[in-house]
Amino acid sequence: MLKSLNNPLGSQRITPLRIALVGTRGVPARYGGFETCIEEVGSRLAAMGHDVTVYCRPVTPEDAEVREHLGMRLVHLPSLRKRSLETLSHTGLSVGHLFRHRTDVAIVFNAANAPWLPVIRAAGIPVATHVDGLEWKRAKWGTAGKRYYRAVEALAVKWSDALIADAIGIKDYYRERFNAPTEYIAYGAPLIDNPASDKVQELGLEPGKYHLVVARFEPENHVHLIVDGYRKSHAELPLVVVGTAPYADTYIRKVHSLADQRVQFLGGVWDQELLDQLYANALVYWHGHSVGGTNPSLLRAIGAGAATNAFEVDFNSEVLGEAGQYFADSDDVTRLVNSAERDPADCERRGRLARRAAERYDWDDVAERYEMLCYSLAKTPARRLGGRRRTSDSTSIITAPKVVAT
Repeated sequence: MLKSLNNPLGSQRITPLRIALVGTRGVPARYGGFETCIEEVGSRLAAMGHDVTVYCRPVTPEDAEVREHLGMRLVHLPSLRKRSLETLSHTGLSVGHLFRHRTDVAIVFNAANAPWLPVIRAAGIPVATHVDGLEWKRAKWGTAGKRYYRAVEALAVKWSDALIADAIGIKDYYRERFNAPTEYIAYGAPLIDNPASDKVQELGLEPGKYHLVVARFEPENHVHLIVDGYRKSHAELPLVVVGTAPYADTYIRKVHSLADQRVQFLGGVWDQELLDQLYANALVYWHGHSVGGTNPSLLRAIGAGAATNAFEVDFNSEVLGEAGQYFADSDDVTRLVNSAERDPADCERRGRLARRAAERYDWDDVAERYEMLCYSLAKTPARRLGGRRRTSDSTSIITAPKVVAT
C-alpha cells in the first residue's frame, strides 16, 4: 500500500510537492519505458497528494483536449516532426512553460534533453535527470547523432542535481565513465494472477501455443534477428509480433521480408488487457532489447509469468537471472525455438521462476523512492551553474529493488 507524504528521514506528515515530469511523449503511456514510468510513478505521486504536471506531445487533436489523467495535470505542447528534433523541440517548449509555471522539483527524462537543464536551474528548480540506456549505440543515429548523445551524457552529469538510472548497468556506466553518483531506481513489474485468455482467443490464438515478441521496431531490439531465427526453425506454433515505430519504414520492411506464413504481425497494440493476456498465455516471450536499460516489456512479461528468452546483455540478465535463456544471433534463436516446442513443461517451469523474479520489482516501492528523492531535492535550493553536483540524501536509501525470498 502506498504511504502518503512520508518524509524520507522520518514518518511525520509534510507539505505536498509540485512535481514536473518533462521530456517524453507523456501519458497515457503508448510508446516506451519512460512513458510507462511516468504513468505508473506520476499517478502514484498524485495519489499520495502531490501536484504532478506531465508535459505531453499530442498525437491527435482530441489528445490535446485531455487535461487530466490518473490524477496528473497534463500540459500538451507541439514538437517538430523530425526524428532528430522531436524530443528536443518539445522539451524546449515544455521548459519555457515550466519557467513561467514553476514547480518545487523537476524530473527530466532522457539525457538528450540536457541542453535545457540550465534553463530549469535558472528558474531555481532543483532537477533530476533520468538518463536513458546507451542511446549512442542505437543504429538509427548517424555519426552526428552518436556524438550528440555522447556529449549530452556529460552535460547531464554536469547540470543535474541528481541522476536516476533504472538498471545497475547504467549506474555502473556513469560511475566508471564520469565518476558520477547515480540513484538506482528500477521500474516496477505488474503482477498478473489467473490471467484470462478471451481476447487472445479472439485473435485465433490458443493459450500456450504461440511465441511472442513485443517491441518497437528498431535494430537494437533485434526483432529482425528473432524473426529470422524463428523462420529457420521447425516451429509448428506461430510467432506473434506486436509493435511498430515512427520513422522506421525501412526497418519494418526488412523485418517483414524475413518472415514466413507462420509469423503474425499485429502492429501497435494499445489495449493493455490484450497485451497482458498475450504475455500471460505465450509459450515463450522473446525479448531482443539490448541498449535501453531495464525494459517495461520485459518486466511485464515476467510479471505475467511468461518463460522468457532474451538477448544476451547485462540489462536483461540482471532482471532474469536463471529464469531466462539467452541468445546472441539467429542460430541461437532457432535452437531455442526448437527446444521450447519440444519441452513445453520446461517453459512452464521457467515461467514460474520469472514470476518470482518479478516480485522484486514493485511500482509502489518505486514511487515511494521517487518521492524520497523529490523531497531530498526540494529541501535544498538548486545549485548555481558551475557548482558541484550534490548527491541526494536519499542515496543510501534508494538502491536495488527489494528482495523477496523465493
